[in-house]
Amino acid sequence: MTQSGYRIGVVGVGRMGANIAKRLDELQYPIVALFDADPRRAESLAKGLGCEDAPTPARLAGLANTVFTVVSNDEAMRQIYSAGGPDSLLRQAANRLFINCATLSPDIHTEVHTLVEQEGGHCLEVCMAGSLTQARQGTLYLMCGGRPEVFERARPLLEDLSVDLRYIGPAGEAAKVKALVNMVMNANTAALAEGLGLGSALGLDLTMLREVFAQTGAHSRVLETDGEDMQQRAHDCYFSAAHARKDSGIALALAQQAGVDLPVAQATFKQYQRLIDLGKGELDKSAVAELTFKNRLNS
Repeated sequence: MTQSGYRIGVVGVGRMGANIAKRLDELQYPIVALFDADPRRAESLAKGLGCEDAPTPARLAGLANTVFTVVSNDEAMRQIYSAGGPDSLLRQAANRLFINCATLSPDIHTEVHTLVEQEGGHCLEVCMAGSLTQARQGTLYLMCGGRPEVFERARPLLEDLSVDLRYIGPAGEAAKVKALVNMVMNANTAALAEGLGLGSALGLDLTMLREVFAQTGAHSRVLETDGEDMQQRAHDCYFSAAHARKDSGIALALAQQAGVDLPVAQATFKQYQRLIDLGKGELDKSAVAELTFKNRLNS
């Protein structure tokens, strides 16, 4: 299918969803409708893209043949796909492709996959790794789950959003991989915060310390993306502490199901829960450093 053959709708136009919509619009994919739980957010972006601000998910699906969903959690996903609901995406599922991008539990991805197919539609989970900048530039790393033929159908479109694209397996499998990616990322973030926090308490130059980390076994991708922000207390949100807690929680639930003990992941989860309890859940995940640097919480 060429760009002109698509009619794309996006459900959930927060940070990631909005940047995906802008990227596709820039590549001249027809964006026909947007929907968000915050109507003002959808209205503002729809004006900029020259498309409809859909009043319901069902209306959006009626206009589109390809629907991206980028929602915040399992509950939001169930709401937009509520079986039998008059405003549900399922009201217009037949012959449509649904590309579900949020980090959710594997069970909800599998549940939605089944519901869409029962209504004659096609479904693909496309779990994203990357920042807002990568979403805007089309350089995300995408992990996909669903039927192989549906993945192949969506491949040209997804290649325009990604620097790398991997088919993982049936519905739910990509979500498992993404949960582990974020679990390890969150643990790395919390560990880096402790290293820099202790370094600060010892009177070490943190710029020097970060440079040493970068040349040794302490190096990580998180050091590149979050290290300076932790040092400078620059916690503008790219990936929130609340999302870090949610995603570590998904991994811990999988571990419980598998009978595996994950003490590091559990400790990381508790750190992000502390941030939320302190009213800092909407700060970037780098704000976990506020818990480990001396005298920061009260300043």
